[in-house]
Amino acid sequence: MSQWPILPTILPALTAALLVLVGRDDIRLQRVLSVAATLALVAVAVGLYVMARPGEPLAYRLGDWPAPFGIVVVADRLSTTMVLLASIVAFAVLLYAVNGWDARGRHFHALFQFQLLGINGAFLTGDLFNLFVFFEVMLIASYGLMLHGGGARRLKAGFQYVAVNLIGSVVFLFAVGLIYAVTGTLNLADLAVKVPQVAAGDQALLAAGAVLLLGVFVLKAALVPLHWWLPITYAAAPPPAAALFAVLTKVGAYAIVRVFTLVFSGENAPAVAVADSVLVPAALVTLAVGAVGTLASRNLLDLVSFAVVASMGTLLIPLGLFRSEALGGALYYLIHSTLIACALFLLVDLVAERRGRARDRLRPAPMRQRGLGAALFLVAAMGFVGLPPLSGFLGKLLILDATRDAALGATIWSVILATSLVLLAAFARAGSTLFWKHAQNEREPAQALRAAPVACFGGVVALIVGLSVFAGPVTAEMQAVAQQAGDRGLYVRAVLGSAVASRGE
Repeated sequence: MSQWPILPTILPALTAALLVLVGRDDIRLQRVLSVAATLALVAVAVGLYVMARPGEPLAYRLGDWPAPFGIVVVADRLSTTMVLLASIVAFAVLLYAVNGWDARGRHFHALFQFQLLGINGAFLTGDLFNLFVFFEVMLIASYGLMLHGGGARRLKAGFQYVAVNLIGSVVFLFAVGLIYAVTGTLNLADLAVKVPQVAAGDQALLAAGAVLLLGVFVLKAALVPLHWWLPITYAAAPPPAAALFAVLTKVGAYAIVRVFTLVFSGENAPAVAVADSVLVPAALVTLAVGAVGTLASRNLLDLVSFAVVASMGTLLIPLGLFRSEALGGALYYLIHSTLIACALFLLVDLVAERRGRARDRLRPAPMRQRGLGAALFLVAAMGFVGLPPLSGFLGKLLILDATRDAALGATIWSVILATSLVLLAAFARAGSTLFWKHAQNEREPAQALRAAPVACFGGVVALIVGLSVFAGPVTAEMQAVAQQAGDRGLYVRAVLGSAVASRGE
């Protein structure tokens, strides 16, 4: 039994405890410990991804209790891809934050590590109850990060964020209770075996549990009409925290893929019925709402927040089809959208810090090094909107190709292309206002761009460029990830081992 799958959760948990116990009053020590631990996490994520590529998924049983009775952590190509992506984003954000943001409040680094614990645990867990636990860890840590630095606006948004997520937690518990009452297990592999064997009289309860679970996951993924918390929360959060939060919505998308391809799959399963009637249409509406929201935004942080809503709509369109060929393209776009959202949130801070009292409001104001800021914004905007040759264009092409034979194929194409034009108009308006219009009779001091924060932003953009240059190999890799994610038997054998035969697999 390999020990590697547990490391992405153990490492940030131990680091967070160490930061609280040893480094609480020494910001330099906190920075050293946090950066070193996050860099080690990136190395662990790379090693785990390499180990998970060939053969069966890696399963780690805590205390060596056999599944489904004990806690199990499972690392397959899908989960390790997500852990690697989250670790890279976290490292970039942390390098940006240590240039000053982390000193604006207490315990930033401990909360940051707890956030990584929740994110990685959600990606790697092998049962529903621990998925709930890691969701709660993410909620608590993200609330603390959102309030970092204080302010009435953040406190109000934080209250709304916690309230809506606590409602989601209650619904999650109801869903878990229904599923456990029917099947007697919450282990994902065991559920994959037992769900098809549920008696006809219990199918309604099982379907209710599945639909409630889907509701919780789409809440985390900010799907309309459960999307309204995201623009409020992200627009109020400190930009570096919002950059890390770009991963949080992907946890909801991952949970949909993991649970509804592994446990609730098949022609007569609730997932297929919901996807045909609700999920894909709701994703289209989400994309449209997000795009319109960018046009209505009055500051750059609001614009980027609504753009994230639009990107989640784009992502959930192919995921809602529950087909491996669509999943491959969706994963490529998922990587791109996470990186570009991270870059944009960092750019918001770079711009706001150099426009005096105007901050990121979309109105003319003086700004030093305006040309460099405009160039950075242009690259980020092109990447998000989906203009060639960057990976956003390729990701949307993959999604369009995967959905052309879908029942709503024509509608999907029309909405994606139309909203791309709307997003282009919104970003063009914002860029021209910020960088090309000059304020009259306004003399406010502004800082120059510093090399270290710009380098962090540039590093994320370099990853996006690399995703474009190596689009062929990355797309092939994501298709292989999608194929393995759809192989229920492979996952079940890795977790249950010899017990599979006795459970009717």
